Amino acid sequence: MTLANELMDLLGPVGFQTEDTDAYQTDWLRMQDHTPMGVARPKNTAEVAEVVRLANAADVSITPQGGNTSLCAGAVPGRAGQIILSLSRMNGISPIESDAFCVTVGAGAVLANLHEVLADQDLIFPMHLGAEGTAQIGGLIATNAGGSHALRYGMMQDLVLGLEVVLPDGQVWNGMRSVQKDNAGYQLRKLFCGAEGTLGIVTRACLRLFPAPVSRATALLVVEDIQALMSLGQTLRRELGEVLTALEFFSDIGLELALLHLEGLKYPLETRSAAYVLVEVETSSGHIDVAQLLEAVLAECFAAELCIDGALASSDAQRAVFWRLREEMPEGQRLEGPQIKHDISVPVAKVAPFIAEMGGILEQLLPGIHINPFGHLGDGNIHYNLSPPKGQSDFGDLKDTLSANIYRMAEDAGGSLAAEHGLGSSKIAYADELRSPVERQLMRQIKQAIDQSDVMNPGVIVTRGGPQDKLS
Repeated sequence: MTLANELMDLLGPVGFQTEDTDAYQTDWLRMQDHTPMGVARPKNTAEVAEVVRLANAADVSITPQGGNTSLCAGAVPGRAGQIILSLSRMNGISPIESDAFCVTVGAGAVLANLHEVLADQDLIFPMHLGAEGTAQIGGLIATNAGGSHALRYGMMQDLVLGLEVVLPDGQVWNGMRSVQKDNAGYQLRKLFCGAEGTLGIVTRACLRLFPAPVSRATALLVVEDIQALMSLGQTLRRELGEVLTALEFFSDIGLELALLHLEGLKYPLETRSAAYVLVEVETSSGHIDVAQLLEAVLAECFAAELCIDGALASSDAQRAVFWRLREEMPEGQRLEGPQIKHDISVPVAKVAPFIAEMGGILEQLLPGIHINPFGHLGDGNIHYNLSPPKGQSDFGDLKDTLSANIYRMAEDAGGSLAAEHGLGSSKIAYADELRSPVERQLMRQIKQAIDQSDVMNPGVIVTRGGPQDKLS
């Protein structure tokens, strides 16, 4: 009996499909498009384990997939004939343990759905990102997602208390402990956070919850230039302290693209300038007036000429307008045409020098290039995206050179070529070139020790054959 027949017998026609796989096999940026043997859609952990066991026995690789929102081609097959294992049917959310501030969810649970469930419980799961209507918990764990609230609450690995994982040989590791402190050996749960499905398949997770905020204040601010952006950010962090939840920034180039291409998007202030800051504070305590605090701090910022215009959101609707400006940065540039996306981080103090120096280097390489930096000012994560010069349909033969320069400078600054999107299959060569051989070899040794047959998402994060081709 063929593997396809075995999987059909195991999962049935709903659980294993060999036709209409286009939505599963192509990533969002269309970097990869390979026809799989089929798409397995198990409904429980036992079925996942059996799929993995059968695939391993048949020497067929598996690509685990959540919401398929990866920007690094990490959730689609790198070659034809593999099995895509979708966790979409394993989307259960257990009754909320409100006294314990935790919840158990299936890997296929959609982030936005979890937010909706918690809304009636006066609790939050503080992970927010543009794709939350599609992104699934298992994928967020696999990529160690960050999002706009990482400044206060941390990355996904900081929000995971316990995991259940199907290993490459079909065994199940039950690490579903609901405690924050567990030092009984290696931190296995964190090992699988950011592993992008290369070491096993996350099937369930126990997640940390927090009291819902009862008071929130949001402001959109205009600054004169990138250096003023840094001064404002430093002041806000010092003065707002532990109630500071989000500190985002975007450029006028990105704002113009979003206003040009997105219907219904409006700029609510009178002044346009080089850069903008979105700041949000919140508290779950009824004894703290964060709106009054933010207003007082902003008055000091205006007096010190750290910002030149701005407004406090007067309603939830206006808050949504402010946030939409920031969140539509990627879509505005996508609708403009060809682009190169980069997800990097640098030490917070080096954000402004990086943007200034990198802009000069890229302008020399490709005069007239459009640079759209935006992201998370509080943690130094910059989404540094490029569009071709006006009148030019692409980047010519400079695409790899442009990216290589950006990644090199981020690493040289003490940052990372992959801040919150992971490596996937698209950044392996850059990682092999820019990170130390010791670091890359440690990753290969971990991969080989856990996945001896290389059945789990091969060609993602590391390759068995050693460093890839050198960068241009």
